[in-house]
This record gives sequence, structure tokens and C-alpha cells, in this order.
Amino acid sequence: MPSVLRRPIVTAGVIALTLGAAAACGSSSSGGTSPGGGSTVSPASSSAGTNAAAVSEVPADISSKGTLVVAADASYAPDEFLASDGTTVQGMDADLAQAIGKELGLTVKVENITFDSIIPGLVDGRYDLGMSSFTDNKTREEQVNFVDYFSAGTSFFEKSAGGPAVTDLNSLCGLKVSVESGTTEESDAKGQSKTCTTAGKSAVDVESFPTQSAANLALSSGRADVSMADSPVAAYQVKQSNGVFKLVGASYGTAPYGIAVPKTDGTLDLAIQDALTAVISNGTYAQILAKWGLTSGGITTPGINGAIS
Repeated sequence: MPSVLRRPIVTAGVIALTLGAAAACGSSSSGGTSPGGGSTVSPASSSAGTNAAAVSEVPADISSKGTLVVAADASYAPDEFLASDGTTVQGMDADLAQAIGKELGLTVKVENITFDSIIPGLVDGRYDLGMSSFTDNKTREEQVNFVDYFSAGTSFFEKSAGGPAVTDLNSLCGLKVSVESGTTEESDAKGQSKTCTTAGKSAVDVESFPTQSAANLALSSGRADVSMADSPVAAYQVKQSNGVFKLVGASYGTAPYGIAVPKTDGTLDLAIQDALTAVISNGTYAQILAKWGLTSGGITTPGINGAIS
């Protein structure tokens, strides 16, 4: 997938959705900061401990401050979303960040910001890592390095009553599609629109929103015909909608999620890779995925910059 997605609470009628890419993902455009704070949610208990090899690869400036500042768009449940206090970031990525920090002997602070401002923030040095369901792709690899840690595709979902017959990207011609800005889904929908018009069909009306929550609201309120999100996120949203939404068509574009690391941070990507390897080996990774119902996307060996396209 070229890019991908995430969410707090969205209400419309009986809907109460907490969610959020790519297979979710970031873009090169800047964006505003959302209310947020450090994640205090602990991952499932394990025997994890500080990993000497990984610690030795942490750059001196990060070691000296003793903290990893992790950026996430907390609107993409169950990958990353806000807890009931409206501040704490929780979900798979928040738990994995804490587990990785433990291996590195570092305190982890997860900050909630809009998705399309994460990569610019990493490039500018405001954050140490981006953990927000980023699909690892070649375009993003030009700006940051990725330590791959999960696998996901893209799915379509719509209102259960009266939705259009969506089967794949080709069936989006002439429809209003809600997506989160900066995601793979946005790129795919816009690319499909060009394909539609080239074939003499109606364009796709791509409605982009700063959060997945807003994209969901557009769908539930009838301003969009269909929405797109990373497969685990779309499935979670549908489940949380109490029958208001349904999955449609076939998922496509399975690709790796990556932890985004600034290219200027020396061996930090190697430190993250080794810490994640330890988290997988000691069983914490499997416990976290099981906790959030994401076991099917698990991997066994984390790589660096493993984009498919």
C-alpha cells in the first residue's frame, strides 16, 4: 500500500466508536496538535527486562534524557486511541512502545497528534519515534526509517442499511468515500479516482478528514457512502458500531506496519529492532496482540525498511 490509518469516541444515533492503516500511515504534510498526553497503560505482564545489546545502540542524546517521546494519532482503535480519561493513549502501539522502552531502559511518553503531522515532527526532531499504524512504503522511507512489526491490509465498510455494492477499488467510481488525511486509504482512493475518469466513469469523491473518527462520523451521518481503513481497524469499528456499520468487499494490499525512526538518529532503528526482537522472544508481543484481538497480524522477525512498494 502506498500509505494508511486511526480514533476517540464518535457518536451518531446509537453509534459509539473508538478508533482509528494503513494499515494506517503518515504523510509529508504538516498538521495541528490534538489534545493528548503520555500513555500510562501497561502492556500484559511478562518477564521482559532491559536488553544490553539494544541499550548499547541507543544514541547518547536519548540515553542521557532517559525518555523516548513517541508520536501517535489516537483515533485508530484498537491500534491507538484515547482511554476514558480523554488523555491517556492506549492500544496495541502504546503497549508495544512501553514494552520496547522497558527493553531499552527508557521511560516512554506517547503524545497524541494528528496523523499527517507525525513524520514532519520526526524530521524536525520533535519526537523520537512514530508508532501509529504506519504502512511502511518506499515514499515514506525517503523521510524516515521503519522497523517493521505487524502486517495489515485495507478494508471497506459502510452503513448496514442501504449501502452501495462495494466489492473493490474499482467499484468506488461515482461514490463519496471518507478517509483520514495522509493515509494509504486516501492515496488509494485518489488514485482510483484517476483510474475511474480515465475509463470514462465518474470520479471518486474523496472526503479527507484529520482523524479517522471524523471520517467515521461522515459515514454514519450520510455524508459519505463508504469509508476505508486498515483491516484490523475497520473490523474493530464495525464491531463497536452495534450493527450500524458492516464490512463490504474484499480486503487488499497487505503490507507491513513500521515504527518510524528519524534517519538522523544514528543506530536508534537498530536499537528498536533489537528491543522488538526481545519483546517477541519473551512472549510480550504475543500477549499484547492477543489483548487487542490482533493476533492474525503478528510477525516473527522484525526487519528494517521492508516496504513492498
